[in-house]
Amino acid sequence: MPGLKPEISVMTLEQVQKVHDNALFILENTGITVDDRDARHLFEKAVGKQNKGHCIMIPKDLVNWATDAAPEKINIYDRLGNPCFTLSGDGNRDAVFGIGVTNLYYQDPFENEIQPFSRLHMEKATRLGHNLDAFDFVSTPGVLQDLSPDTADLFGVLEMMANTTKPLVILISGRKSFNPALDLFEHLHGDIASRPFIMPYVNPITPLVLNSETTRKMDVTIKRGLPLIFSNYGMSGATCPITPAGTLALLTAELLAGLVYSQLVKEGSPIILGSLPAAFDMKNAGSFYSPHTLLLNLACARMMNFYKIPHCGTSGSGNGWGADLLAGTTLCINHFTSCLGNAGMVPFVGGNFDSLVFSPELVVYADDVIRQSRKFASGFSLDDEAVGFSDISDIGPGGNFLLSNLTGKYFRDSTFSSSIWPFLTLDKWKAKGKPTAKKILREKTIELLDNQKTPKDHNEILSKGEALIKTRACT
Repeated sequence: MPGLKPEISVMTLEQVQKVHDNALFILENTGITVDDRDARHLFEKAVGKQNKGHCIMIPKDLVNWATDAAPEKINIYDRLGNPCFTLSGDGNRDAVFGIGVTNLYYQDPFENEIQPFSRLHMEKATRLGHNLDAFDFVSTPGVLQDLSPDTADLFGVLEMMANTTKPLVILISGRKSFNPALDLFEHLHGDIASRPFIMPYVNPITPLVLNSETTRKMDVTIKRGLPLIFSNYGMSGATCPITPAGTLALLTAELLAGLVYSQLVKEGSPIILGSLPAAFDMKNAGSFYSPHTLLLNLACARMMNFYKIPHCGTSGSGNGWGADLLAGTTLCINHFTSCLGNAGMVPFVGGNFDSLVFSPELVVYADDVIRQSRKFASGFSLDDEAVGFSDISDIGPGGNFLLSNLTGKYFRDSTFSSSIWPFLTLDKWKAKGKPTAKKILREKTIELLDNQKTPKDHNEILSKGEALIKTRACT
């Protein structure tokens, strides 16, 4: 008998079809602006007509062709060539989590100070993601502020590659650094396409603009044979309609436009689609994750399941001022629902202050939340052996199961303990000086940062990469 496995179902097939029809209506009647001339010509050739201005109307038949052409599954490897996980559009997948996202500052757990994000912070953040088992990959944790913009991206990806063997999601901030960054990976690793461990991440400009920088990065990624993450960021009430329904329709339309373009560049190109839906704070002119935007994250995952396209969603990071209750609440909701709601990739864990500040403490906290969410989502068996009829019969009314056969067999598997906080009775808590949960989290984070393991080839990669960057800088 199949076991009990909990899941969240957020949309009926009828509702999915309605969102799909709404997205097609936007593409066919409003269209999408395509800034780059070559990209625009590619669309026009497929559509069969030239358009006035930069706006392209994308017909339903072209969308249907693209959804059929894109692969349903993408195998992702680590840097050593070992299989890590498979991203699947069929809905039968477990969510995979990653740290990061291009923060400008670093929240030092030793002094709780906010510092400009530096090369040293890139090293520490990447190693933290490498050593925490709940994280499956590492996204670019920050933008280096202590180096020249001409080389910051290159040194950033170099530190990422040297400090972890896990798959990497790469966000390149400098327009001119994208090609050199991929050249650096190939110089250090050789073939990066046959067993891909790198996934470049690009965004359109919401609402409904495929900007030149994005399409050019897509061209380069696709021609190198790498899987591509195409994700949009929309703020309801600002860059998207204020209603969740309007936001979902518009963001879905943008994703379909990106999908179509990727397949026009090369049919069968591996692409991962998803959204970072947020709300807009009208009073303070900032974005935040609300219950509705976290629900939109699951709705987007459901739409990608409908299209049979691998999904990349949101982490729920950004609302906090540190590893605090504000950040923890949103992270818990996001990680829990992502594990239950068919989310694919969950990148960008660890940001605070609207994703401006990277917090190692929040990453360590999230590692524990992910463990618990996965334990819940794994469910349990309902077969006769798991019920234990013989134990129940032998022990009978009024007994206990401390020494039963099943207890002896399963007590280690059934026990869950936090990776951060010990179980303390009231007396033990008093005896330890009444520690706070935050104090223990900080001590755990500092311990991890002080005792980080590095890949065996760390020094070799740094030396080889620095030599190439220096040579480029001199030419």
